[in-house]
Amino acid sequence: MGRKLLWASMALAPVAVVLRFAFDVHDVPLFIVSAAALVPLAWLIGEATEQAADHTGPGIGGFLNASFGNAPELIIALFAIHEGLPNVVRGSITGSIVSNLLLVLGFALVLTREEAIDRRSLGTQLGLVLVAVLLFLIPSVPAWDGDTERHALAIATIPVALVLLLLYLGATYLSLRRHRRLHEAADATASFGWSLPVSLGVLGGATALTAFVSEILVHSIKVFADTAGLSEFFVSAVIVAIVGNAAEHGGAVVIARRGKIKLASEIAISSSAQVGLLVAPAVALLSWAISPALPLAFRPVELATMGGAVLFVGLVVSDGRARRIEGWAMLAVYVGVVILYGFSGDR
Repeated sequence: MGRKLLWASMALAPVAVVLRFAFDVHDVPLFIVSAAALVPLAWLIGEATEQAADHTGPGIGGFLNASFGNAPELIIALFAIHEGLPNVVRGSITGSIVSNLLLVLGFALVLTREEAIDRRSLGTQLGLVLVAVLLFLIPSVPAWDGDTERHALAIATIPVALVLLLLYLGATYLSLRRHRRLHEAADATASFGWSLPVSLGVLGGATALTAFVSEILVHSIKVFADTAGLSEFFVSAVIVAIVGNAAEHGGAVVIARRGKIKLASEIAISSSAQVGLLVAPAVALLSWAISPALPLAFRPVELATMGGAVLFVGLVVSDGRARRIEGWAMLAVYVGVVILYGFSGDR
């Protein structure tokens, strides 16, 4: 019944497109419909990722899900820059990192039994996210006193973005080699459903449709925030971050319910690493072609919650075991972060 409902709700994506371009519907219902349309697309991406992971192993499967799932995040950010919403971009980056670490991994742990996880892989990726947060300090600290969007900060962001990209490429190459060796050494007992090309094709198609719906979401975000009486920062760091990363969120939860906590944990944490070391620097560099260039200048509350989430999750995974009580603790911390964001207001 649940799968039939999800397949039926795929119709929400074309409905959102029709409402946006054929009927010029008000932005508030448009925001709601486009956000709802991303949920079944997230499930489809999660389903395709699980099928692909049967062929590649959980480490590479998590990387695939994060890669396809973060493509809409990148596109949302570029659309937001074009719309003149730089604070929305920074807020969604912050919210994506925090929600993947606390919300997604928390739900995954709650939905599974105690089981071993890949401490080495998860610890490495958490370390990369922490490095990204520390490097964000370079353009962020000068922005705490003055114009956040000044040109000098955008220039200071360039070397930070390049270092992050190079670090991500190097770490990803080494990580994928390790996961491939582990998968080849494991017993090949999986019964394959979809072929690998079909799985990757579904991932690509669902991601493209997700990106299209995401543009509609960005178009309606400002009016929705004003109408709902919420700050743009809260909407971007909580609502847009969750919806924009719906692929990873839904995929990890679906996979965790099926008892594959290694894959689910890889999805959650590798997605945060990709946002910090790939999406954020890529958006900053590509913004020079859109104008104005985006400085990666975050507020103290953003840096503190990103860094705090990394340290807390690092403590949880340090013993290499997944426990439900730890998942509940992560969800409780995330609720506290959401409340903090609600009181933070806009820059």
